[in-house]
Amino acid sequence: MDAIITGLLLSLFAGLSTAIGGLAVFFIKKFKDCYLAFSLAFSVGVMTTISFVELLPAGIDFLGQSLGLGFFALGAGIAFLVDYLLPHSYIMEKVSSKGSDFSPELFRVGLFVAIGLAIHNLPEGFAVFAGNLQSPELGVLLAVAIAIHNIPEGMSVSIPVYYATKNRKKAFFISFLSGIVEPIGALLAALVLLPFLSQAVVGASLAMVAGIMVYICVDELLPTAYNCSGKNPHIMGFAFLLGCLVMEATIILLP
Repeated sequence: MDAIITGLLLSLFAGLSTAIGGLAVFFIKKFKDCYLAFSLAFSVGVMTTISFVELLPAGIDFLGQSLGLGFFALGAGIAFLVDYLLPHSYIMEKVSSKGSDFSPELFRVGLFVAIGLAIHNLPEGFAVFAGNLQSPELGVLLAVAIAIHNIPEGMSVSIPVYYATKNRKKAFFISFLSGIVEPIGALLAALVLLPFLSQAVVGASLAMVAGIMVYICVDELLPTAYNCSGKNPHIMGFAFLLGCLVMEATIILLP
């Protein structure tokens, strides 16, 4: 019982670190499109690195190359279907008068990032919980590693929402919600999944999450970042590489 409680608390710690990244919105003083473009391209670097370095390879390890790539494509297809069923013309509908500060497009981008990262956080919560069951030391190491790379993920969520709504509290709260999914993943592992979980289920889930996140990057984040950058690829390129390097550093230094 102590190991279960400790595992849940460690996953809560790791998930709440997303909110630390979300605090970035309280330090933004002026609205500049180049800042938004930078943060979105940084998000692409973060999410694609997670997808291609962690999630998809793990899915292939569990399932084999053909099935792993198949579930990756299935995840992207599911994201496309959701995007098709919630068309831009509906979500982009004006909700206030001309001149309003609200931007439905950026709010939509922020929500998509939050949803993608929340889904990705579920298996992370399970990983922390399972690691703690194996040994308390492993559980702590996993929680710290995940907490560190959750910080830029929180920034990826909160900054687009902040630029869309000009509401710091709302932006922070949405990033907080995307992180709180992590202890929910641990709780599911404790209550439901642990007795029935198989390598095939884990592998399929990880590969599908990778596909979902890559689709969000290509369809939502990159076009918006390009428009906000003044069509300047140098801002996007630097931010994308920085996002990749930050996430890769956390993976290498805290494996």
